[in-house]
Amino acid sequence: MVSVSTTKSTFLGAALVTAAMAMPSLQFAYADAPPERGIVSFKYLNYQESQGVVTQPGSSSSGLNAISGASSVAPTGTSGTSGTSSSGSQDRIGVNAYSVMALVPVAGEWSVGTTYTSDSVSGASPTYHSSGLAKMTDLRRAIDLQLTRYFSRGSVSFGTSYSKESDYISRGISLQGSLSTEDKNTTLTLGGSYNNDSINPIIQPSFDEKKQVATGLIGVTRVLTPQDIVQLNFTYSNGKGYYSDPYKLYDNRPRDRNSVTALARWNHHFDDNGTDGTVHLSYRYYSDTFGIRAHTFDAEYVQPLYKGWTATPLLRLYTQNAADFYVSVGAAEVADPTQPTLPPADALYYSEDQRLSAFGAVTLGMKVSKQINKDWLVDVKYEQYEQRGQWSLSGGGDTGLTPFKARSIQVGLSRQF
Repeated sequence: MVSVSTTKSTFLGAALVTAAMAMPSLQFAYADAPPERGIVSFKYLNYQESQGVVTQPGSSSSGLNAISGASSVAPTGTSGTSGTSSSGSQDRIGVNAYSVMALVPVAGEWSVGTTYTSDSVSGASPTYHSSGLAKMTDLRRAIDLQLTRYFSRGSVSFGTSYSKESDYISRGISLQGSLSTEDKNTTLTLGGSYNNDSINPIIQPSFDEKKQVATGLIGVTRVLTPQDIVQLNFTYSNGKGYYSDPYKLYDNRPRDRNSVTALARWNHHFDDNGTDGTVHLSYRYYSDTFGIRAHTFDAEYVQPLYKGWTATPLLRLYTQNAADFYVSVGAAEVADPTQPTLPPADALYYSEDQRLSAFGAVTLGMKVSKQINKDWLVDVKYEQYEQRGQWSLSGGGDTGLTPFKARSIQVGLSRQF
């Protein structure tokens, strides 16, 4: 069995924790005015992955399969595969993350916001497909700062961020401006960001790589009725540098990755049927030069209840096709999961990373919050995630990959002052 004895991986941290622990100031809303009150929020996230165990007939299942990545790894697919069987599941990557956010109004025209995040990651990660387990552990610390100046019909924000792991450092800056019409029913947003990352995997002490990503955004938000708000954003990203995963066998990816994202959102408030609820719907299309095309649909319903309670069920559907250079599980690996599939001899780029395979995913969740008084708010959120190759709308899911599930529990506490 091919394995790396003990590694620390970097490619989980930022995307998972930033998405899962988004603070109130980062949520979609129609607002372009300085906050009247300051806020301090604390959030805790516990995340755990599990994946099916594939065994050869008559052999032990110990130490064969694992997974890395928070929101994209490999699906089910033992049906129709000869020589392997699925038997139960094993825990894989686990994350404990803490985040503190503060937002303070200054002089009625400014605000200063900052977020500090610390997350510890541990478990086992595959060196190819869902096999070749390598133990991993890491600690990431990240901080960002945002300064915003408000005007009568718009705002300008400048942000900076820094995060560090044992083998990965990311530095970023951003600038965003918005301008509203005189009636403030329509808001145009323009923004840009630049990230400069350093990659130094611990298994290769002399290894020193860089990655730079520049991103631009244009968006428009429109108040259609007193109950309806819509938003449309377009984002273009240009990345250059090291995109391969040094902890995976047979992984060589292009050094350029450009992407286009289109995001449409609609919020509707029900104030004419006695529920006083709000539905949030969104659709996101993503396309990049790796050949990945992805679609995401989000729906959640915010329902106020008795004495400050609020319940928010949510549903997320995701599907993507495989990257152009993804190498599927081969017949030899199906027969013996300890033998990785070799990439084609003439292939310039190749990867057996499950996150680049074709799959579909479903997330179900529920958030419950309680407004204790005018100053204090507490919330708890639970999400259950599952992905399978056969759920990819494009077809072509890799049937040699084992089932994957994940669950997350998040607890938050906010105080206004």
